[in-house]
Amino acid sequence: QVQLVESGGGLVQAGGSLKLSCAASGYIFRNYPAGWFRQALGKEREFVAAISRDGGGTAYLDSAKGRFIISRDNAKKMLYLQMNNLKPEDTAVYFCAATTSVAWGRGRDSDYPYWGQGTQVTVSS
Repeated sequence: QVQLVESGGGLVQAGGSLKLSCAASGYIFRNYPAGWFRQALGKEREFVAAISRDGGGTAYLDSAKGRFIISRDNAKKMLYLQMNNLKPEDTAVYFCAATTSVAWGRGRDSDYPYWGQGTQVTVSS
């Protein structure tokens, strides 16, 4: 079955950087677009970034543009999210997700049937 395992979260000061990783297994990774979502305490889960099967297409939350970079290594079955210039409002649990949907870049979590367990990112001011 599809398994997604995130890592790389932690505590960082505002202005710092973190790189999240997501290890995929149980399916043909290169055939599935993938994305990152986040959920802050008391808030709904929101889209952060998504990437096409071959990595040639990406989509971002407006507030992530210019700060976050999504990438993938299909040979290693890994998904990444490089986060720079982090802000306290980026504090959340970050989830990686996978889909077969052609609407992968629309930013709706309902388009993603496969999810990891999440990794906590905390940005202090």
